[in-house]
Amino acid sequence: MKSIARAVIAGGLALTLAACTSSDADPEESPPSATPAGPELETTTVDALPGTEEAPFDQPRELQAPPDWTVSVWARVPSARLLAWTPDNRLLVSRPKFGDVIEIVPGQGDAAPTQRPLIEGLNQPHGLAFHDTTLYVAESDQIDAFTYANGALSDKKVVVDGLPDAKSSDLKGAYAHALKSVAVSRDGTQLYISVGSTGNISADDRDSDPERATILTAPAAGGDPTTFARGVRNGTGLAIDPDGGVWTAVNHRDNLQYPHKTDFDGDGTLDNGDVIQEYVNDHPLEPLAKLTQGRDLGWPYCNPDPDLKPGEKDSPLGYTKRPLVNDDELNPDGSKLDCASLAPAEQGMGAHSAPLGLSFADVGGDYGPGALVGVHGSWNRKPPRPPEVSFFPWRNGTLDAQQTLLTGFQLEDGSRWGRPVMAIVGTDKAIYVSDDAAGAIYRVTPST
Repeated sequence: MKSIARAVIAGGLALTLAACTSSDADPEESPPSATPAGPELETTTVDALPGTEEAPFDQPRELQAPPDWTVSVWARVPSARLLAWTPDNRLLVSRPKFGDVIEIVPGQGDAAPTQRPLIEGLNQPHGLAFHDTTLYVAESDQIDAFTYANGALSDKKVVVDGLPDAKSSDLKGAYAHALKSVAVSRDGTQLYISVGSTGNISADDRDSDPERATILTAPAAGGDPTTFARGVRNGTGLAIDPDGGVWTAVNHRDNLQYPHKTDFDGDGTLDNGDVIQEYVNDHPLEPLAKLTQGRDLGWPYCNPDPDLKPGEKDSPLGYTKRPLVNDDELNPDGSKLDCASLAPAEQGMGAHSAPLGLSFADVGGDYGPGALVGVHGSWNRKPPRPPEVSFFPWRNGTLDAQQTLLTGFQLEDGSRWGRPVMAIVGTDKAIYVSDDAAGAIYRVTPST
């Protein structure tokens, strides 16, 4: 039986595979709703298909989805991360933890899909991208190109090497964001590669070679990468829009110092420079930005500010084209970088949303074309920001504000039984969602 429920608005994904839910969350408190809810959602029971009933689906699980949509556990894939469809309609799933890419072949009719490792022995494979019959795989230290045909890979070629990871001599194992994502231009000539920051506020990344906290670009046929956009703390979400533009969904920084000379916590003293949990909960926002050659998103010297009334404790929040302001810890006087001169990100999500997978598709129904974002959920917010699948409508050549498409993975006590990573649309018009916490691929079927 279905009951009407309001969509929970939350954007949030963990920054690394090791991210976890805060254990002392207040179950009575919920994150503020500051983005459009979109259509009302209904509570629906997740259908665990035969052979998928192991934990967490050994008990009934409910999600909120658009009216008359169904959600089923299509396949069980432990530590499932990013997704891509092959030219012959097989779903590929990267698994950095296991060093492999899994191939899932849809069954005929109501038959269950089959799966097998397509390739093994890789170094933390993460991003996947196709152009015609060429598959690009982002390992933590290089980008590989394979020829794909009939469920087999051949002709491996390393097209970009020397990418920074924990084994890089200058990092000496200290690298928090080693996983890479990759996208390929519509004409197949150019690659775009996300290279995360060393840590939370590691400013040296902007001067490294190759630059970290950036989106690199390189010829798809092979060659040295160059910086395409910088100041991108961890742009795990990386995709090409319908017009050929490059977009990234960014995991921004943690523990942001309070920048205003006001008494935020009411104790009679000015709080600028303090790390205040209540402020950290909603600052800074997580950008969703269209990139062009040379664009700078400002990290770690500038932060996108969601406050519609800056300096007011109870300021309403907004996430569309919000300005960048000076980081009080690293750039208080603007001498490191003129934040006001930087273009604001086109859209954003709530702080610590931790967006991971990003894809563009026509979802159909009341939604139409837009971007799907896997929101992994916060690790350092109190209360934690819930995981979800978000949708950003494509309007007039850009993205409109966030809507919640699928939510309910987080329980009232702040614990989670699932964490979405990526959502993509299949040729059958269903939405396929990877979940690395539940070890599942969901098939979300829109109403007809």
